[in-house]
Amino acid sequence: MSGDQRHTEPLDVHLLAVRDGATGLEVLLSRRAGGVYADGCWHLVSGHLDGPWENVVTAMVREAREESGVVIDPADVRAAVTVHHRSPGGDARIGVFFEVRRWEGAPEVLEPTVCDAMGWFSFDALPEPMVAYCRAGLDAYRAGARMAVHFQKPGDPIAYDRSVDRLVLVPEPASRGTVPEQAVRAFAEKAVGRITGWTDVSWAREESRVWRAVGAEGGEWYVKVHQSDRFHHREVDALRDWVPCLGAAAPRLVAADPALRAVVLTAVGGRTLHGAVHPPGQQRRIFHRIGQLAASIHHSTPPRPATNSLPVAKVERHLAGALPHLTPGDEEFIRATAGSAAALAPLETVATHGDFQLRNLRWDEGASALYVIDFERSEPGPAVRDFVRLSDAWHGRPDLFQAVMDGYGRRFTPEEENQFTVLSVLDAVSGIAYGSDHGDAELVERGLRTLARLRAAQRP
Repeated sequence: MSGDQRHTEPLDVHLLAVRDGATGLEVLLSRRAGGVYADGCWHLVSGHLDGPWENVVTAMVREAREESGVVIDPADVRAAVTVHHRSPGGDARIGVFFEVRRWEGAPEVLEPTVCDAMGWFSFDALPEPMVAYCRAGLDAYRAGARMAVHFQKPGDPIAYDRSVDRLVLVPEPASRGTVPEQAVRAFAEKAVGRITGWTDVSWAREESRVWRAVGAEGGEWYVKVHQSDRFHHREVDALRDWVPCLGAAAPRLVAADPALRAVVLTAVGGRTLHGAVHPPGQQRRIFHRIGQLAASIHHSTPPRPATNSLPVAKVERHLAGALPHLTPGDEEFIRATAGSAAALAPLETVATHGDFQLRNLRWDEGASALYVIDFERSEPGPAVRDFVRLSDAWHGRPDLFQAVMDGYGRRFTPEEENQFTVLSVLDAVSGIAYGSDHGDAELVERGLRTLARLRAAQRP
């Protein structure tokens, strides 16, 4: 111990009540009032432990009931993130944030002397002003971090200000025992030299196998093992054929081994746009760049003759897996939309990414650079194919859709609009079936949102 006295700090508990809203995930926030600290700022439902006899989960459940009236079963409480915070005045505390997605009752203001409003807000449209400490916890949660430090400096505002964002995410240790198999390690080291560090960066899906590799002299690469020969050949062919036309906006293929279904790729910068939070103006600039990148992909090879080969043959198989999740009328809508494909005018085919969505796009704030990764679903197809999964990100935000179209250089033609609808329905039902079979709730939710949006658009 370096000092003469042990340092003790208060312990806070915070409720991350999360639900599905019309435009995506929403979080419950309350506005502080009555002359308390951060009066007028939005904050999570939160509080302190009543004493040493109360644990953090019990305290959070109690605070939620006292402040908002919701009743939470402790079994439904999930650890989200822990934040070590210091206010501009120098006082420090530990905040433990808990995610809850199920409760009883409708939230309402029960302590009007310290709270004058409560409501649900999209993660992409958080209200202002918001307590910087609370915003740090939300941003760390969305980034998937388990721990963060948020030490403000004297003179910093209590309310969140992007120009003085003090959030620092604490990295998790490199996964132990999750390095690639020996054959894959040998293949990678043959390509780039001795590797001294492996970090598993796979998506939270059973079939995802990706590692970040750090070389003995400091170089960095990504090593990926594909789940099938088809995905391997698609990605390798794209990386050798048209991806080099994107320049620094995409990784470069260093080596490929079809027997191992493995590739070594150069590293690209930035952080995934999936779950990222940006001010509206910055969002529009990013989406404009996304449109430009889509245009670069589609112009990377000469267009091929028009063809009408929409993937409707698998709709019945996907429907069988999706049926338990569909709402009344969905099945009829899916069948009718798939049946309309035969009458659509064929479109010329271009190089497409095939999985063009925020998850596979990375943004480097400092360099204002956009990158695209994961080409294992790449194949020739109609250009609108690449906007199907991206459309969920601009739903309810016509300004973002316009930004994409401005960057792309044109709007969809009527023929493309028709194919876009069919492709969106087919992708939705496929995602619901796949997500249900593989325990991917996010895919199921996105598919259901897409169906609801398209059905609503066709109503008079």
